[in-house]
Amino acid sequence: MPTVSKSISLDGGVVLGGGPLFLIGGPCVIESRAHALVLAREIKTLCAALGIPYVFKASFDKANRSSVESYRGPGLEEGLDILREVKASAGVPVLSDVHETAQVAKAAEVLDVIQIPAFLCRQTDLILEAAGTGRAVNIKKGQFMSPSEMKNAVDKAASVGNEKVLLTERGTFFGYNNLVFDIRSIPAMKAWGCPVVIDASHIVQKPGGLGTLSGGEADFIPLMAKAGVAAGADGVFLEIHEEPERALSDKSNSLKLNKLEGLLQTLLRLKSALETERNG
Repeated sequence: MPTVSKSISLDGGVVLGGGPLFLIGGPCVIESRAHALVLAREIKTLCAALGIPYVFKASFDKANRSSVESYRGPGLEEGLDILREVKASAGVPVLSDVHETAQVAKAAEVLDVIQIPAFLCRQTDLILEAAGTGRAVNIKKGQFMSPSEMKNAVDKAASVGNEKVLLTERGTFFGYNNLVFDIRSIPAMKAWGCPVVIDASHIVQKPGGLGTLSGGEADFIPLMAKAGVAAGADGVFLEIHEEPERALSDKSNSLKLNKLEGLLQTLLRLKSALETERNG
């Protein structure tokens, strides 16, 4: 079986894994062209000052919303056009998720990283189609999956010759409408050889907890991020919004933009201390 890489190089010299802590972050869903551009530029500026490789993320279509009345995003065509502008104007790599094989080819024309949603991480055809584009693929661990089972997802992507695979931990079902983070999942999934990301936002989500939408406990995002980095995560995934209470999706588990710099500084100090201990 082909192997995967411990570091993934994207356009613009951004490297994920095997080096500095990296950030995948942005609003849960594309709310508007202007909003995406403003957030991408502000987060990039902050990350550049801290020496953190950065990938902008936002969904063009949230196909897994709790209610049929929930906002899903601008859709494939307009969403990809917005992400294309974000990529060119803000000068950042971009990530979004795909839900059907028919979306993959068009998405690959724009995206630097194609994301497989957690609830689709067992969909063989979707993984093969995404990996077959040659783009980096971020596979989120399903809430119903053990860390060891994610080796099968990695092998699927690698079977078509794609070495650019990331795995993301985003919590495990803990009864109804609740998730728990098993910290052992980070080193367990790193054993497969690819970069591993801690999704500190979705781990604090309460899926469907508010009936027609999901709840969450955003105050615990920093704790989950620190725990993931302490366990060896190569990167952090965050839903970020300047006014989470007004976000059109995942308002209850989004980090407020003005709290991002402080959290990243803490994570960098933590990673540095752990590396010093390991090398000492």
